[in-house]
Amino acid sequence: MHRRTKIQRAAGRRLRAGNRRGVAAVEFAIVAPVFFLLVIGFVELGRGLMVQQVLTNASRVGAREAISLHSSTTSAKSAAEDYADGCSVSGVAVSVSPDPASASAGDVITVSVTVPYADISWVPSPWFMGGSTLEATSSMRKEGFE
Repeated sequence: MHRRTKIQRAAGRRLRAGNRRGVAAVEFAIVAPVFFLLVIGFVELGRGLMVQQVLTNASRVGAREAISLHSSTTSAKSAAEDYADGCSVSGVAVSVSPDPASASAGDVITVSVTVPYADISWVPSPWFMGGSTLEATSSMRKEGFE
């Protein structure tokens, strides 16, 4: 029976280890782009959901302002825009229908808040939802007695 010496065994291990040099770097090069793409995707999805919630709350704030007794379209729009700006979402477009100043008590006033997704994305050129627009709408009845 042939026995190998300690030196021969160590040399054999070095040869086998030498064949595997660089394998970790190649595996990282294959996996890293997919991993980073997933991480960026999760961050963008979270940002989109957060902005959608901000738009919903901004439309509620604007509608609440619009239904008060002595409100106007301008005050409702500025209330919704101020709320969105306070949450670091700028560039929103607010529409109020009908005009709160001419609405009668009990009329439904609708406030819509929209923003293009490209304006709120943290990625320079969003490809996932780049062409879409986030929107939220709230409707409330005008306050008062008539």
